[in-house]
Amino acid sequence: MTLLLAHISDLHLDGSERATERAGRTVAYLRDLPQAPDALLVSGDIADTPSREEYEEAAGLLDLPFPVIVCPGNHDDREGLRTRLLGEPASAEPFNRVHRVAGAAVLACDSTIPGEDGGRLEPSTLMWINDTLNDLPAGTPALLAFHHPPVRVHHPLPDSMRLGNSDDLAGLLHAHPGVAGILVGHAHTGGATTFAGRPLLLAPGVTWTLRMPWEGEPVADREQPPGVAFHILDEHQRLTTHFRAVMRAGAEV
Repeated sequence: MTLLLAHISDLHLDGSERATERAGRTVAYLRDLPQAPDALLVSGDIADTPSREEYEEAAGLLDLPFPVIVCPGNHDDREGLRTRLLGEPASAEPFNRVHRVAGAAVLACDSTIPGEDGGRLEPSTLMWINDTLNDLPAGTPALLAFHHPPVRVHHPLPDSMRLGNSDDLAGLLHAHPGVAGILVGHAHTGGATTFAGRPLLLAPGVTWTLRMPWEGEPVADREQPPGVAFHILDEHQRLTTHFRAVMRAGAEV
């Protein structure tokens, strides 16, 4: 098996022409690829305020000819995500889903704390992750996806509101060698590191790019183009990632 998973994050749809154009440009790029990905992961902060209109816009943008996997970010609302984006019954419970794609399992997990910017995997979510991984057929590779990075990314802004109970997750992962990697958003910068001995990949932001301390001010670089990560999970459970910038048509590189 080989899984090709496109990954975007932090659309922050807010009704503005700018947010709509950047998200639309990114989605159009994915739709027009000569080879469609097996699925698209959107790792949170889909809406900005969030409002009914923002989720209705997202529903239209993410109506794609391949599966779309979502998990909430700190700007999202669990009920709005369910009712307005996915057309499901309202619920304020953590939003946890498993998706079987191309022979692999993608666990989309809820790392949000309603009303706060930082993250935490609730005990019920950790139990769900453990039970879901235990229930997978033997040999099934898995990826975990959620919003908040569980490690420092070396910028004071995202590091001040990262995942708060990363040790709990690390302990759980030691019992599950079939987890091939962890995919997150929130930091608005493409990046790669490790966590609990697994690859940890950060998706670039669609709405703006985080300027790192050595790049100077401002923190939010609104001129950088939206970014996409492409994750390839191969038959050896090796995870390879490629990052792409989505330029405007006719823009110089």
